[in-house]
Amino acid sequence: MKRVHFIAIGGSAMHNLAIALHRQGMEVSGSDDELFEPSRTRLHNLGLLPAHLGWHPEDITADLDAVILGMHARADNPELLRARELGIPVYSYPAYFHEQTRNKTRVVIGGSHGKTTITSMVIHVLRAEGAEFDYLVGAQLEGFDCMVKLGPNSTVAVIEGDEYLASVLEPVPKFHLYRPNIALVSGIAWDHINVFKTYASYLEQFARFMDLIEPGGKLVYCAEDPEVVKLALARKGRTDVEQVPYGVPPHAIRNGITYLATQDGEVPLKVFGRHNLMNLEGARRVCHQLGIGDRAFYNAIRSFTGAAKRLEKLAESGTRAVFKDFAHSPSKLKATVEAVREQFPGRRLVACMELHTFSSLSENFLDQYAGSLDGADRALVFYDPHAVQLKRLPPIPPERIVQAFGRQGLGVVTNPVELMGAVREAASGAGGSVLLMMSSGNFGGLDLAAMAEAFIA
Repeated sequence: MKRVHFIAIGGSAMHNLAIALHRQGMEVSGSDDELFEPSRTRLHNLGLLPAHLGWHPEDITADLDAVILGMHARADNPELLRARELGIPVYSYPAYFHEQTRNKTRVVIGGSHGKTTITSMVIHVLRAEGAEFDYLVGAQLEGFDCMVKLGPNSTVAVIEGDEYLASVLEPVPKFHLYRPNIALVSGIAWDHINVFKTYASYLEQFARFMDLIEPGGKLVYCAEDPEVVKLALARKGRTDVEQVPYGVPPHAIRNGITYLATQDGEVPLKVFGRHNLMNLEGARRVCHQLGIGDRAFYNAIRSFTGAAKRLEKLAESGTRAVFKDFAHSPSKLKATVEAVREQFPGRRLVACMELHTFSSLSENFLDQYAGSLDGADRALVFYDPHAVQLKRLPPIPPERIVQAFGRQGLGVVTNPVELMGAVREAASGAGGSVLLMMSSGNFGGLDLAAMAEAFIA
């Protein structure tokens, strides 16, 4: 393919794929009705930024080899209608990525949580080993300037398998379209309730993902998640797929550092937490399937600092530290709070989370958060009433949030300035403290760097 056009080019994965194809030498164009940072600047720097916002069907011409359709675009998008009228092949980005890697070994990492970290760990190790590989990951990685890579010489593709829908023309989970040779499932906890109305329908998407493993493939799965184990056991009859379970590896924590216990001695890590240790063990099993031995894996993983926004340290001074994390689902909140508590047992833990996703702001999902912040000494919940309006959801009274979390003394804040004050108050007094900020949003535009500096000062 020589010419490719992206409809809704500004999406996180979409603009990274556009950059990857541009670097391959393809002629790339695109359109969108809104563009935000960092995609706007990244596209501008490469000459890929659309000249005008909006949809322009006159730009869809018969000499295009393919159109890649983002989830943001609707079925009546005028550019999409023009492409179909001209008979131009239209792909969602996961379908296109599969098309480009169909003759390669595809490693697809799925799960309600941990998939970004595991994918990042595998990529980190492969890079340390000097391997040539394709990848698609949902977070910025240290040492990588693009989240997507496609190359003519690679034989392996490492893919973060999102369970959200691919596009309006392919309303199926993205990870159903990759058809893995090696699949990993890290854990299952109900999410995306705007699409999967019941837990049973959400669970079925992971069952289907396992069924789509190519003949002769591998299923690597977390043996400490009962739902994942049930799905794996139900597929024991499929003799053409080998099952590889994993759990938490032996380890020790001393002076705020986690050490892996291996046959070659202890390996100090830059990441911590039970969930991250499980992620690491899953990544090790995947790398083993790709021919990387344990010694090489441990030698590489000791320098892994984590994916962006995954227990990322914002500031530290003396006995005070600030971390931010992408956690927003109930199970991930609980796991992240417990990880910080275990790593810093003698410090006061202030945990603040933002209700930001459609699921978290929905009345019929709120009760799933019961007990998720109980491991913190002080707990705060922030939500932006404007975000609730944009999602066309009914207003949420603060007392309803307190009831859902089931925690006495829970602070509920709806203004970023008030949140800054609440955090300072929660951290007041002498002694060591850790602030944990958890969200898939941005706390109403709050300057987290400034907050971090104020917390440790």
